[in-house]
Amino acid sequence: MPKLKLGLPKGSLQESTFELFKKAGYIIKTGSRSYFPSVNDDELEIMLLRAQEIPIYVENGALDAGLCGSDWVKENGSNVTTVADLIYAKQGLRKVRWVIAVPGGSKIKTVKDLKGKRIATELVNVTKKYLKKQGVTADVEFSWGATEAKAPLLVDAIVELTETGSSLRANNLEIIETILESNTVVIANKASAKDPWKTGKLENLVMLLKGALIAEQKVGLKMNVQKKDLNKILALLPALNTPTVAPLSNPGWIDVDTIVDESLVRDIIPRLKKAGAQGIVEYPLNKIIP
Repeated sequence: MPKLKLGLPKGSLQESTFELFKKAGYIIKTGSRSYFPSVNDDELEIMLLRAQEIPIYVENGALDAGLCGSDWVKENGSNVTTVADLIYAKQGLRKVRWVIAVPGGSKIKTVKDLKGKRIATELVNVTKKYLKKQGVTADVEFSWGATEAKAPLLVDAIVELTETGSSLRANNLEIIETILESNTVVIANKASAKDPWKTGKLENLVMLLKGALIAEQKVGLKMNVQKKDLNKILALLPALNTPTVAPLSNPGWIDVDTIVDESLVRDIIPRLKKAGAQGIVEYPLNKIIP
């Protein structure tokens, strides 16, 4: 049986990645020390790796494909095929940022002030290129971890990944510049991307993952509506396409079924109720395939 060798990120993205795959229909199970989880698809062979390493192993063909941050593709200069962008992170459906941060009260206020200073980061190559573009010469050193704790005692500034900035603020660090935005990408080995079976398998996987991501931001709404109130109800409903309207056994009533943004539903439901809707049901969605 042919298999697609797929690398998934171990660490901060692991839980959100497993949950996304679950919504897409792939149940991944792993032990606390296992790097080779099981999955309910015999055509997938999954390996857990640090996101930083996935582009390296995809490029050299040890993996056919993988999910990692676009930042690590840039950092490694990996010659891979980017199949799709998946906008999700550890804490939400958003891009993340690599930022320059300095201790609160530091005299360093701009990138130019970093001239001759010491900077710690995991993203060494991207940081060096950014500083060179800004005409700034500084000492950029690789950080093996606990980067936020190194300023100001060990370094003058750090370049660190952040979603919300809350962890940096908790460590009394101030952001002075964003040097890169990143999001999760699906990448493929150049040779694997030319293999019809592997390409088809990966395209189907990506379609389902994207459908699960779209569904993360939507909910379904069902309700019973009297025919005389239908136009009022439809005017309140933003829909993915158009609401489904179906007759009920009672000839004076109809069923309305639609999909709305989850962020809007708490405001819409009271207005629907006031407009005459009854038996309103909100339900979660697993996938939406456009």
